[in-house]
Order: sequence, then C-alpha cells, then structure tokens
Amino acid sequence: MRFPDPLLRGVLIRRYKRFLADVILPDGTAVTAHCPNPGSMMGLVAPDSEVWLSPARNPERKLRYTLELVRVADGVGDSLVAVNTGLANSLAEEAIGGGRIKALAGYHSIRREVRYGQNSRIDLLLEADGRPPCYVEIKNVTLKRDQALPGVAEFPDAVTKRGAKHLRELQDMAAQGARAVMLYIVARQDCARFAVAEDIDPDYAAALAKATASGVEALCYGCRLSPEAVTVEAALGGPA
Repeated sequence: MRFPDPLLRGVLIRRYKRFLADVILPDGTAVTAHCPNPGSMMGLVAPDSEVWLSPARNPERKLRYTLELVRVADGVGDSLVAVNTGLANSLAEEAIGGGRIKALAGYHSIRREVRYGQNSRIDLLLEADGRPPCYVEIKNVTLKRDQALPGVAEFPDAVTKRGAKHLRELQDMAAQGARAVMLYIVARQDCARFAVAEDIDPDYAAALAKATASGVEALCYGCRLSPEAVTVEAALGGPA
C-alpha cells in the first residue's frame, strides 16, 4: 500500500495524551501531529527518534499532520515501524486481494466493517460460493522486546479488553460453522516470530488460547516498509 502523498521526515520530541505527538520538521518548525495509536507504543516513543508524517488533505483539519512511521534501533540494526493502527485493515485487504496471504485465498468477495456479534463490526468478511463465510479480525502489531525475546513481535502492548471481546466473538462464529481468523499484521520488518505478551495482558492470552482451541485460526504476517509504502510480505512463526 503506497502512501497517497509524500511523507515528511521529522524528529520526535514527545508523544503524549495518547493521540498527540510533537515533532520538529527539517526546517526547524515544531508541529503537533495526530498519533493514531491507542496502545502504549512501548519502545517506539524515544525522544529524537526519526519519524515520518503524512500531511492532511483536509485544509480545515486542526492537526495538519499524522504520525505514520517511527524508526527504531536495537543495537544490531534499525527498522521502520508503522504506528498508524488504521493502516492494518487496508494492508490486510490489499494482501488478501493480491493473493499474498495464501491461507485466505479463494474468496471472491471482501467486505469491511460488517456487523456481527454483540454490537461489533468484523474487520473483513470474506465470502465465496460453496464456502462458509470467513470472519477476519485484524490487529496491528508493533511491540518488540529484544532483551526478553530477540526477534519476536508481541501483542498486545497494553491491556485490551476489546481485543479479548473480539476473540470471544470469533469463537462464537466458529461454533456456528463459519470460518474465524485472527490476523496479526506485524508492522515492522525486524521480526521472525510472533508471541502473545502474556505478562502484559494474561486475560487476552487466555482468550486467544481458548479461541484457537475452539476452532479460531491465528495467522501472523510481517511487512516491508519504506517512507513510500508498506506491504504485507511473509508469514511469521507463532503465535507462541
């Protein structure tokens, strides 16, 4: 998925109030950008980090920029990380439609935000004649803690009751005869495996274990990133 407009490079001053980030642009201008990530962003908000912002297309929008990418270093190398959680659904839809997620190939219809469960909307509903509907819930993964688990992406980076609710609803769909899939999009390119961060949210870890034991599939894919585009690339090992 290509960014519709060129991104602007900057240097992070701080991220605060969850949805705000102060950034210095190359000309020295300080701006406040929208930070579209409700998680803790653990390991991604060090001051002086290189960041990339997308400009707002709406001239009336109060915050003229959106935080899209952060560059992080681990002592071995560095990686761009896509922190805009709103990209994950589009990345997954593009990858499924392009045949890059082979486990989800063969569906002729992809619909977004279809109502299901208890006042919820499924991220993607895949349909094809002669096959049960496939409900796909998508999570954007950014956490990597090399001191504990080198090269392993983890989810979640904060307690997510909403995420546990989605797993229970997927489990209900599987019990009704539908196909149910939990798809983790690892929005960085320095990970080889995926694991659940049980120490951060044991309830989510328990909900995932119960869901997968009840027929919910768990898939995980990594991405290739640049300031021009983010693309779903290869399957990762896990969850573990």
